[in-house]
Amino acid sequence: MIDIVTIIMAATPLGPADAVTDFSFLKLFLMADWVVKSVMLILIAASVWSWAIAVDKIITFVTLKRRAADFEETFWSGRTLDELSQGLATEARDPMARVFAAAMREWDESKSGTRSELAMHSTHERIDRVMNLVVNREISKVERGMGVLATVASASVFIGLFGTVWGIMNAFRAIAATQNTNLSVVAPGIAEALFATALGLIAAIPALIFYNVFSSDIEKYSSRLEGYADELSAILSRKLGKGA
Repeated sequence: MIDIVTIIMAATPLGPADAVTDFSFLKLFLMADWVVKSVMLILIAASVWSWAIAVDKIITFVTLKRRAADFEETFWSGRTLDELSQGLATEARDPMARVFAAAMREWDESKSGTRSELAMHSTHERIDRVMNLVVNREISKVERGMGVLATVASASVFIGLFGTVWGIMNAFRAIAATQNTNLSVVAPGIAEALFATALGLIAAIPALIFYNVFSSDIEKYSSRLEGYADELSAILSRKLGKGA
């Protein structure tokens, strides 16, 4: 009776020299059938894609934090809103600057209106609504690519497992066709099957780490942006109350 471990280690027959001496990644890829090759290519592409998104996100967050710090320093420098509007609103590269620009546009348009209590309340609501729309739009921009990271993190392991299962199926077919369970012959086939799972883990683990780190960064930046919008809303509310 054939031992079960030996059966699982069966694969498509190869030359003894190849089976023993060459276990390079390239050789494992080349000797795989088209299904396992497709799985490997998908996982490699997913890994490259997730790393490209990660590099882009790192650059994005570094830039956002630097610009936010510069904007807050300028905003709280003691200048009036009209003075800030002339400088910051015209060069709105930072999300905070775009929130400020949107609020000031609505503020300027309201100056020509009536000054009744109802009108001031309506103006305040419009300013809040405009700022919320800009905040949501800016956060949506920052969140781009997060769905890809989540998909790669959750699906890559299963795609790699599918490649491994397919390779094991090939091993069973090979042992039935050749009746050869020699370890030196079948070991490369096992390496080929497990290589797919390894690629799945290589793609999934970094993507999962990136997703968790960037989710935390997005949450912090979202809170920072929403906090600024609330502060600006309070400042404009006081100016409306004073009839400015």
